[in-house]
Amino acid sequence: KADAYSMAEFGAYEVGGPAAAQPSVPPLPIWSSEGPSAGEFGKRDHIDHGVTENPYERRFSPYDFNGGTTLAVSGKDFVVVAGDTRMSSGYEIKSRNVPKLHQLTSKTVLAAAGCKTDVDTLTNLLRTRMQMYEHDCNKEMSTTAVAQMLSNTLYGRRFFPYYSFNVLAGLDEEGKGAVFSYDAIGSYERTPFSASGSGQSYLIPLMDNLVTFKTRLDPVPDMTVEEIVSIVKDAFVTAGERDIYTGDAVEIKVISATGVTTELFPLKKD
Repeated sequence: KADAYSMAEFGAYEVGGPAAAQPSVPPLPIWSSEGPSAGEFGKRDHIDHGVTENPYERRFSPYDFNGGTTLAVSGKDFVVVAGDTRMSSGYEIKSRNVPKLHQLTSKTVLAAAGCKTDVDTLTNLLRTRMQMYEHDCNKEMSTTAVAQMLSNTLYGRRFFPYYSFNVLAGLDEEGKGAVFSYDAIGSYERTPFSASGSGQSYLIPLMDNLVTFKTRLDPVPDMTVEEIVSIVKDAFVTAGERDIYTGDAVEIKVISATGVTTELFPLKKD
């Protein structure tokens, strides 16, 4: 009777008789957002998980790529920096008026594409550190100092990087145009031009031909502000034809000794 009682406690219908001949209680269904599934071990449910019926892992990413393209071109005594205003997520356009140019000083502008929240966090941190520098030194940070500070800030987050593709543009101590290109963890270099974001692969070959003449034999001319601005507009029109994350409008800033001027050039809306 002790054995029969223990079997009844574990789910047998009747007390008495051999345990092997007694049917077990059917398992209760397990309910989820995808419907009921079998409760017995080893039995698959009939939920289609995609390619097969095997269970799949649910994932979460702290990053979201919001698209966009930025470009900066340095001149003799000026620099032109531009970025489109579209913010996307997947195949959805979240906003058509989100600028990617962040003015840090009177002579320095950061162009950043990628994850909007990470870009905002990064720019807020940079502005805080720059304000501390101004209080301590009673002067504005130079463009080269901002470039080094940005590198240190990105490297400090190398184990959980900011999802921000950065291009820094401004005037150096001699008044010449300066463009700095960055990777995700702060390695940077000074270049004649730089592009970042979803349309980067469309702009760099074009700039190689039109700005640095890497694929041409004729001498490199000293282009004016108007010529570079015209090239930047054509470049963003080209990128917008191929890249769904680039469009709506391009914000163009020209940094010179007289200050910063801004122009908004419309692009395709689709």
